[in-house]
This record gives sequence, structure tokens and C-alpha cells, in this order.
Amino acid sequence: MQPHQLNPVIEPQFEAVNQYILNHLHSGVPLVEKIGHYIVESGGKRIRPLLVLLAANAAEYKGEDHISLAAVIEFIHTATLLHDDVVDNSELRRGNDTANAKWGNAPSVLVGDFLYSRAFQVMVEIGSMDVMQVISNATNIIAEGEVLQLLNAKNPDTTEDAYMQVILGKTAMLFEAATESGAILANASQEQREALRLYGRHIGIAFQIIDDVMDYLSTAEEMGKNVGDDLAEGKATLPLIHAMREGNEEQRQLIRQAIRKGGLEDLQPIMDIVHSTGSIEYSRNTAYAEADKAIQVLDALPESSFKETLKQLADLAVKRKS
Repeated sequence: MQPHQLNPVIEPQFEAVNQYILNHLHSGVPLVEKIGHYIVESGGKRIRPLLVLLAANAAEYKGEDHISLAAVIEFIHTATLLHDDVVDNSELRRGNDTANAKWGNAPSVLVGDFLYSRAFQVMVEIGSMDVMQVISNATNIIAEGEVLQLLNAKNPDTTEDAYMQVILGKTAMLFEAATESGAILANASQEQREALRLYGRHIGIAFQIIDDVMDYLSTAEEMGKNVGDDLAEGKATLPLIHAMREGNEEQRQLIRQAIRKGGLEDLQPIMDIVHSTGSIEYSRNTAYAEADKAIQVLDALPESSFKETLKQLADLAVKRKS
């Protein structure tokens, strides 16, 4: 079951978001539309726009601006994907060739810029200064998170705290902005707005940790990207950080060396170390703890099917296979 199918009331709203996105990819430059449609239509669960819809409904919103707001969040997310794939030299995304693999780096970066600016055009139409403040702040922090990740690349001394700071910036901030902005649209109380903000933060952290775990578990077909991409880029993610902490000196040195040089020469022995040191279980448990926090903060919201769906979504985020 796809996440948007968890709640039948959300399904038509979710379809309206998809249609809104396609309608707002228009451009006088054909290549912009071509790449925009390619990346937007290449799959993905659309969890971030779904969070906007669920948050707004859970806070008892009755209008229609949550549809365009959800599209804003997806435009921003898609822009970050285009830029990320260029930075990481990625060749696969959601099981398809990345835009940069098909058209090159320059068009990918520039179409990412187009999607960012289109998101802000739509935000102006929504006309909420509070929403603009939350989302513009989030995009700034996301950019900082990406730079921080770049600085930490090929650094085997990356700590767990530094890792958490990176994923809070590059991933969790957009989840947080999605749920908080949905609450703002609904004129939610300060308590409910804060609860939805924290829910987004915790589920975003959990989501990224599980993403990083899957790099040492899944097949390329399951993940939609190449196995070992993180190791190839020299990223010290939580499974590796824990494995270095718990492994013996020989294991520690092998991981440190692999992070420093990048590449996939040592992928299989490192996967063995990650499993033997309990690093998969540790990382999963860390993600489960974040999902539990997300569920707990929802106590501030009134009872509704949307609140229950938010709980289900937190559970789904940590139990997914792709």
C-alpha cells in the first residue's frame, strides 16, 4: 500500500496535488519542462506533500490552499534531488537514470533553480507570511546541511552528533516545514503547531536513518539507487559510525580507510562488519526511537482519522524496504 492510500479522505486531495504539480511545470523553455516532468513523474512516494495534507487536516483546516502548499514542498524537494545528484555524481534515482546522467550537470542544476523559484512563486500566491517564513528558513537550513555533509565527506572522525546535525538539516527540516506550514494554514493553536513541527522533525530524522541503513541492506532494485552509494561517496553514516565505535582495531581501520578513499573496493567486508557489530540494529533502533517521539507529540491534536494516519505513517517510515 502506498502511504497516501492509508486514508481514503486524503486520496483525492493527494491526486489534486499531483495534478497541481504537473500544471505548474509549464515553461517557455522546452528543456525545463522536459527535465521537470521527468524528475517529478519518475516515482517516489510523495511523503512530504502528504505530510502537508495530513497536518492541515489533523488541525481541522477547511480551505484548499493546502493543495498548493503541498506542491510547494514537493517542488523544493525535487529541486534538492536534482542538485544532490549533481553533487554526488549519482547515476540512479528511484530506479531510473538521474537527470544529470541523461542531460548533464548544468541543465540539472538550472532546472533545480527553476523549481525552487516556482515554489516561491506559488508561496506568494498563498499569501501567508508565516508560511513563507517557515519555508524560506527551512530552505536555507537545507542548503547549510548539504554543505555540512560535503565538509564531512571522507572524514572518518565524523561523530554521531555531527551526523545527526547533517540529517536534521538536509532531510528533517523539509519534513518539519511541511507539517508546521500545514498547521499554520489551519490556524492551529501554538501547542498544536509545535506538536506538528516536532512530529515532522522526528519522522524526518527516522526516515533518513532508515535510508542510510538500506545502503547496507537492500538491492539496487529495492532501493532505486546503487547499493553502497554512501560508502562510494565517503559518507560516514550512522551504521559506519557505530561499527567504528564497536568494532575491533582491524575493523575500525578498514572502515576508516574506506571512508577516506571512497569507492566500493571494500564494500562486502564492510557490510559484514556493519552486520557483525550490531550496527544495523543500533541504527534501526535509533530510527524507531525517533518515530516513537513523533507519535507521542501527536497527543496535542484532537482525535481524528488524520491523526491516526500520521501515527501509521511514522510506523511505515521505519519499516519500509525502499
